[in-house]
Amino acid sequence: MVVVEPDPNINRHHHRIEAVPVFVREIITGGIAGAAAKTSVAPLERCKILFQTGRLHGASVTTTLVSINRREGIKGLFKGNGASVLRIIPYASIHFGLYEDYRRAFVDAWYGAGYLPENPTSSPAAIVSPVIDLLAGSCSGATAVLMTYPLDFVRTRLAYTMETNSNHGGQTIRATLREAMRGEGLVGMYRGIGPSIYGILPYAGLKFYVYQQLKQLHFSRAHAHTHANANARLPVPYMLMFGGIAGLVAQTATYPIDVVRRRMQVEGLAKSGNPAAPLLPRTTPNALLHIARREGWSVLWSGLSINYLKVVPSTAIGFTLYDMLKQKLRLPSNL
Repeated sequence: MVVVEPDPNINRHHHRIEAVPVFVREIITGGIAGAAAKTSVAPLERCKILFQTGRLHGASVTTTLVSINRREGIKGLFKGNGASVLRIIPYASIHFGLYEDYRRAFVDAWYGAGYLPENPTSSPAAIVSPVIDLLAGSCSGATAVLMTYPLDFVRTRLAYTMETNSNHGGQTIRATLREAMRGEGLVGMYRGIGPSIYGILPYAGLKFYVYQQLKQLHFSRAHAHTHANANARLPVPYMLMFGGIAGLVAQTATYPIDVVRRRMQVEGLAKSGNPAAPLLPRTTPNALLHIARREGWSVLWSGLSINYLKVVPSTAIGFTLYDMLKQKLRLPSNL
């Protein structure tokens, strides 16, 4: 019998990785996963924002992309992506990292209260587990939104502007921040935060809930007669598929709120171009009714087809890269 000795170089490599603080490794994993996912669908995100905010009506995705490229060049397709990436690095780190922290805290609290028995597959644990995923996803999403909202505000403003190549040479992130602060102040840069919180609570909760439930369903069926770990790593194709489905379900359920958020974020710009334009009501439910009554209910789903095209690869890439990087950087994961 041949005994294979562990490679000391691998052990040294693992020790060097584990010497890096956990929060730093969380920033790296969440940041890379989030930035890659956002950048991969940046042109479609630009189209979606233009439809949501009323700058385009009736044009197809292909026509819109060709028009942007003709007016602004390749860079125009990625306008606002710099702000999006700057935002997504801390956002994804907070969102993914705190999801696991919140989830562990809820599990500990509910286990201590007697709601989670020793056997994690028995009732009522089978009922409690989905609730924990919903709560942890919602709490981490809301925290991330509150901490990074001004960058999302700037990203939307940049994507909303449709300058030609000859106009101003393109708006920068710094210039947009300065202009927004001068014209609307810090409070103005949080315009739309209400619908953002309304939207992120169900969106983030549903996204993690659907992903976890699909994962658990996969393992329960694949290892029905074994004692396989339900938290084992998914194969990459399953991660991509489950992540895409999770994003699709979550976005579909919360899309009208996202439309209201975008409208509120660009309201200052629209008002400066047309002082007679009516302001949206300040509350999200009233804003939804206001838009629907003036423009029809269908406008609350403007850009949804584009969202379907982008949300599947974006969420799939985000979940997959994050889970793979956590494994490489030796971080525990609930995903």
